[in-house]
Amino acid sequence: MGRKVLMALVGIIFLFVLAGCGSKSQEEVFKALNEKMDEMTGYQAETKMTFHTGAEPQVYHVEVWHKQPSYYRVSLKNADKGQSQVILRNDEGVFVFTPALNKSFKFVSDWPKNSSQAYLYESLVKDILSDPKAKFKETKNYYVFETKTNYPNSEVVPTQEITLRKKDLAPVSVKVMDTDRKALLTVEFSNVEFNKKFDDDAFDTSKNMTGARLEVPTMAAGKEQVMEVMYPDLSRLPEGVKMLEEKEVKSESGKRVIMTFGGKKSFTLVQEKAEVLPATSMPVLVNGDPVDLGFTVGALTDRTLTWSYNGVEFTLASDDLTPQEMIMVASTVQEKAAK
Repeated sequence: MGRKVLMALVGIIFLFVLAGCGSKSQEEVFKALNEKMDEMTGYQAETKMTFHTGAEPQVYHVEVWHKQPSYYRVSLKNADKGQSQVILRNDEGVFVFTPALNKSFKFVSDWPKNSSQAYLYESLVKDILSDPKAKFKETKNYYVFETKTNYPNSEVVPTQEITLRKKDLAPVSVKVMDTDRKALLTVEFSNVEFNKKFDDDAFDTSKNMTGARLEVPTMAAGKEQVMEVMYPDLSRLPEGVKMLEEKEVKSESGKRVIMTFGGKKSFTLVQEKAEVLPATSMPVLVNGDPVDLGFTVGALTDRTLTWSYNGVEFTLASDDLTPQEMIMVASTVQEKAAK
């Protein structure tokens, strides 16, 4: 009997050991994430960001530097389209550099606090912790959360799946899904380094403007380039809206195409060849926010949304569209060059 009792006790102890080493509850992971954020001084990460909204996937390489509490440097590159931009936040403000055009904007903005950013770790953690209905599951190596999004067009992409690595809670991947649970955006993280030590001038405005220009060649100001006219995806316009008129007028850059849309809501879309500015140009002050359109970063104000893409400057203006609708319309303009 003594041997049986001993074996039973060993079995009970073994079960306790297993329980201690086993699964964590959602609340325990939440606590660990809060502790992680309290201890983290910053990080550096690389991501592959893929948009599945057009006929062909658009792939971007994104490098993120973050130093607590509010310094950011985000580099976005699309090798196929020659697109490259840098978002910088420091004590001077929020800047967006487009080195191919020698163009830079300075924003009066709370970015990135004003909405979710799928490539920013702390933004993903905030989305997890702030969603009381977040779904949680655990696999062998990962914690997987399904949460609501906090994007300006969250009615189009209401759900995201965020995967974190168990051993250090590092981000692994993000899937941003539409109402049919189709992933319109995927982000894959690599080379995540927490508590990264940055140089003192890593977030300096002048250094980053100069570095961006050296890394990406400026477009030749006099280079002949045929401007391919782009159209928004009519199926994704607000209900009851259609194109009323398209006209072409001469401009200093060659031509300007003006499209007028109307119906239940109205807006105007203007596109023309982008101007290459002198290298000494100062940042243009914008009373608005930088917005991620997927393929580029635009400048959003109360009534306009402007952006550059593939050497073309776009302006969307409306008294009727909400900011969310303006972003949704603009995000489809690069998808196809046919009505």
